[in-house]
Amino acid sequence: MKTLPIAGRQNPSDDPPLFPRIGIVGCGLIGGSLALAARQRWPGSLVIAVDRKDVLETAIRLHAVDVGGDDLVMVADAYLIVLAAPVRQNILILERLAEYVPGSALVTDVGSTKATTAEAARALPARLRFIGGHPLAGAATGGIDEARADLFAGRPWFLAAEASRVDDDIRRLEAFVTGIGAIPRRATPDTHDLLLAYLSHLPQLTASALMHVVGEHAGAEGLALSGRGLRDTTRLAASPSDIWRDVAATNREHVGAALDDLIAVLQAMRQNLEEGATIDTVFESAASWKRALEADRQD
Repeated sequence: MKTLPIAGRQNPSDDPPLFPRIGIVGCGLIGGSLALAARQRWPGSLVIAVDRKDVLETAIRLHAVDVGGDDLVMVADAYLIVLAAPVRQNILILERLAEYVPGSALVTDVGSTKATTAEAARALPARLRFIGGHPLAGAATGGIDEARADLFAGRPWFLAAEASRVDDDIRRLEAFVTGIGAIPRRATPDTHDLLLAYLSHLPQLTASALMHVVGEHAGAEGLALSGRGLRDTTRLAASPSDIWRDVAATNREHVGAALDDLIAVLQAMRQNLEEGATIDTVFESAASWKRALEADRQD
């Protein structure tokens, strides 16, 4: 095991920590931003990270974490353990976590799908209490270098729990999420996965597929002639594939249905190019829903 030294603190506050020791497994964009936000909000908390040496060196340089290592034993004494690796890695970590954490802890994750992770968490011993989580925040590119403390400000943060659930763990996790500026929302794992298939997973796959098709046909010289429309439409196309490969695999039923819906609309437009009636219908509907989307952002 390789352990890196403690980093200096910044932005002191008198707020008592909700969790004196926070362990974050995976220190990319989300994990790194969570570490920055937690250290800014509760400087009394010790933030521990598990990741590769090069990632941890950057995290410590950015004052995102206090100490880090490349072994799960680093989070053995954490009160809150956050799994922030790609979804299928989180599932593998859940299968091994009890070996490295001998005491009790609250365990959560930040993955984009919830049902498969919640299923894996059922095998945890009772001392490791799991509540799934998913912040609806991100950036066009990932990695610790893109992390920032305000990434979650004003953004929804799903907690995969029944709306009727009321216990100390859910209250503390909701307080933690609120403390770093996010807005906690509850949903069952399957309800979450169905909604996110359309709100997040389909847009990402569509943007990447669109950029692939356009780039293959236009080439670098053709792309140099494009306007802002293409850039705005394909903003998500720089996202790393490993994360989204896991999302597609762990939410394949809902993502598959969403892709089928989109393909059906594209095929209908393809079959009606000459008359254009389908284009009119789709554009009118799209404009209406776009107004609803933008109105929500102005509230």
